[in-house]
Amino acid sequence: MSKTLLSTLLFVPTLALAAGFSIESPDIKANQEISKEYVLNGFGCEGGNVSPALTWKNAPKGTKSFAVTVYDPDAPTGSGWWHWVVFNLPPDTTSLPQGAGDPSAGRLPKGSVQSRTDFGKPGWGGPCPPQGDKPHRFTFTVFALKTERIELGEDTPAAMVGYMLNLNSLAKASFVAKSVRK
Repeated sequence: MSKTLLSTLLFVPTLALAAGFSIESPDIKANQEISKEYVLNGFGCEGGNVSPALTWKNAPKGTKSFAVTVYDPDAPTGSGWWHWVVFNLPPDTTSLPQGAGDPSAGRLPKGSVQSRTDFGKPGWGGPCPPQGDKPHRFTFTVFALKTERIELGEDTPAAMVGYMLNLNSLAKASFVAKSVRK
């Protein structure tokens, strides 16, 4: 059996497992511009810095928790920019309300953790691309995890959390929205 065929056959069950798993937002539409309400208020940007509401459905069987990340691969850092990292969401969670990214708001399920973003602290940090740069893509991802807890805290860097999420992922679903600062 060829290596390519074997790889394909091993991948098929994963596709079936994740079939239909999806994420969306009533506040931010896929492939559309992110409105000012969700943009950072800082770094020269004047937005509301409110995290959008998110909903997901059709998680794979065996999901024991969820995580949500928002990442800008176009940030001029050489490694992108993490805007939001939330994990240890209970398995019965299917949405996050608008404003859940404010750590002081108490709008996340009990036991959830928001860890440090590239802004240096936990919580939502909205888009704020450099002025005059090309439009940036913001990837909103929900991870269905095979573990009840990721044993990391709110001061853990996003890259470490991302490593643990990918290590423990059953499936993930994403959509991309855009932001530009003229």
